Amino acid sequence: MRTTLPDRRHATATATATAAALLCLVLGSPAPARAATPPDGGAARRVAAADAGAEAVARRMARRPAGGGLVFGPCPEAEELPSPIRCASLAVPLDYARPGGPQIRLTVSRVPATGRGGAARQGALVYNPGGPGASGLFFPLVAGLPEWERIGAAYDLVGYAPRGVGGAAPLSCEDPAARAYARGCAQRSGAALPYYSTLDNVRDLHVLRAALGEPKLTFMGASYGTYLGAVYATRHPGHVRRMVLDSAVNPDPRRIWYLNNLDQAAGFERRWHDFRAWAARHHAVYGLGGTPEAVQASYEKVRDAVERAPAGGVVGSGELQSAFLQAAYYDEVWPERAAALSAFLAGNPGPLTEQARPDPEPGAAAARENARAVYTAVLCNDAPWPADWAVWDRDNTEAARRAPFETWANAFLNLPCAYWPVRERQQPAAVGEQRAALPGTLVVAAERDGATPYPGALELQRRLGRRASLVTEAGAGAHGVVGGRNACVDGHVERYLLTGATAGWRVRCAPHPEPAPVSLDNRAAEPGRVPGVPRALLPPAV
Repeated sequence: MRTTLPDRRHATATATATAAALLCLVLGSPAPARAATPPDGGAARRVAAADAGAEAVARRMARRPAGGGLVFGPCPEAEELPSPIRCASLAVPLDYARPGGPQIRLTVSRVPATGRGGAARQGALVYNPGGPGASGLFFPLVAGLPEWERIGAAYDLVGYAPRGVGGAAPLSCEDPAARAYARGCAQRSGAALPYYSTLDNVRDLHVLRAALGEPKLTFMGASYGTYLGAVYATRHPGHVRRMVLDSAVNPDPRRIWYLNNLDQAAGFERRWHDFRAWAARHHAVYGLGGTPEAVQASYEKVRDAVERAPAGGVVGSGELQSAFLQAAYYDEVWPERAAALSAFLAGNPGPLTEQARPDPEPGAAAARENARAVYTAVLCNDAPWPADWAVWDRDNTEAARRAPFETWANAFLNLPCAYWPVRERQQPAAVGEQRAALPGTLVVAAERDGATPYPGALELQRRLGRRASLVTEAGAGAHGVVGGRNACVDGHVERYLLTGATAGWRVRCAPHPEPAPVSLDNRAAEPGRVPGVPRALLPPAV
């Protein structure tokens, strides 16, 4: 695949359609942005003051009767949450250094423990799906799935919308170019912009734990949620009960976040190869070619065609790559994606249009923009980023030589951080500094995950210490391992949550079966649906 300017053109088109839609549309070199102000004693004092404020709010919540900090009732109509989920609203300070100042409200969802089979209630299991920018409000619905029956019998299943997401003081930055996008964030959020960060999310989680009446937190986080959980565990080890960290972000402060995003380039390239190799093995069904290279040629033929004339008038090369990035996240979509390419090449653009067009539901565009805005704000606030375009150009040009599939789209997705208007950015939060005080934790990872490459799981386990167990799905790469794909993995997670026991330092599970080739005429699920995996558990493809 080409790695010169035409590839940047395709990447930019991709970005405008998906999580990368906020990306810079200019291919020339933008002027350097001002570097973030280095941390100083004043910055450290402000972090300490915010931590103290969060502790005071959590203690105040904990003094209320068990669970008295939250009153659950009907969920907001806008959330479209079905029964039996009930919701509550949790007020938290915008700036924890001023706990009596302006407040924002987080929506919390819950399904109480069923007690089925005589199970004793063990408390609340809080879930964060990652992003950052994803809502976990749908999580309690997994109580109705067989894989979750025993966990749902013992735990209240709790989800929430993190700050800035949905009704929680929704953040928006919409503008088509990176510099203007960053400026739009500042214009739309004003003085609130610095308070969308991982440390603020950790403080919210600490207050939520107390409001639920839980002395210690039982938590499950996926993707970015693993970093959130790991930072929480480092800052509040005495308040951790059990913690499942699924598809681990590399928490090394030197990689948060610029280098982590560069690491994804090679990871996504491996998964893109996995999809093409699978399609090649099923050439008799799809006719896309008998080698990964031949499947790539078929894909490029479709890409060039929709760039000239968008499929259905709405699917251009950007929307196309967005849809196929999902194939790098979840192998469950491989059959329908391959079938859509096959149908397009046979003269039928309908399946591709159906799968790749933006969600037409009312409010979908606003929800996508909200998720992008929170993603951008948290990553940009969490750490300094290169302010000179020459650094981005050099690093991503080099990465794209080896990994052209997603490198430039990912770079442009994060480019607003080069122009970020918050001058005093935080230094990346430490992970593992108080690991001796931690109880046993469980890290879960797929060996070929593209979004959170496997070395991140090894680094997270190392930092959490000898009581952290790592369960690896060997030879697999679907992002978000827990929740119905692999009975071996789910068994380890269930055992840990119900008893606190793990199977040892490192355990390997055989991969879940590859999807069977299914033609569009015989597919079992609607386009875009991931069979067997609840949508609430799927981290967003950003």
